[in-house]
Amino acid sequence: MAGDAERRWSPERYRAYLHLLARHHMDEQLQGKYDSSDLVQQTLLQAHEKIGQFRGRTEGELKAWLRQILANNLRNKIQEFRGRKRDLRRERSLDAALDDTSSRLEAWLASQQPSPGDEVVQLEQLLRLTEALSELPEDQRRALELRHFEGCSVEIIGQQMSRTEPAVAGLIRRGMKKLRELLID
Repeated sequence: MAGDAERRWSPERYRAYLHLLARHHMDEQLQGKYDSSDLVQQTLLQAHEKIGQFRGRTEGELKAWLRQILANNLRNKIQEFRGRKRDLRRERSLDAALDDTSSRLEAWLASQQPSPGDEVVQLEQLLRLTEALSELPEDQRRALELRHFEGCSVEIIGQQMSRTEPAVAGLIRRGMKKLRELLID
């Protein structure tokens, strides 16, 4: 893929996917200081500059490569915010957390489509899903992410969002309905 990656490269194609991961893994302190959109833009710029160095052969390897660039950028922002001291445990846990979120996203997609098909079709569905999630109202998107990516109960989501359980259930229900509409179009 390294040769044709430069011809097929489209940073916008992965923007919503990377933005979801960045937004999900920036802790509250960092969110007040840095914008996840800037982190994604930096990631895409670096990937665009180095796409000729990418040696993978599959879309899955490309996603993993992009996640690694995002993880490095996020780690740099954490170090910048908290001082230059490195914490190898935190670095490994960030990599694992990004991989875990991506896996949960793919599993959620697979549960929506019983026969996921080949890797290219699954990637297209993943990118469409992340784009559709970014179009949801903030509260609906957050409730769905907490439910499906972190596996939080409605009770826990309510506590985190300062909402009642029926309000959270409504957010999830409306979010899923809107998500289906966006994905059908």
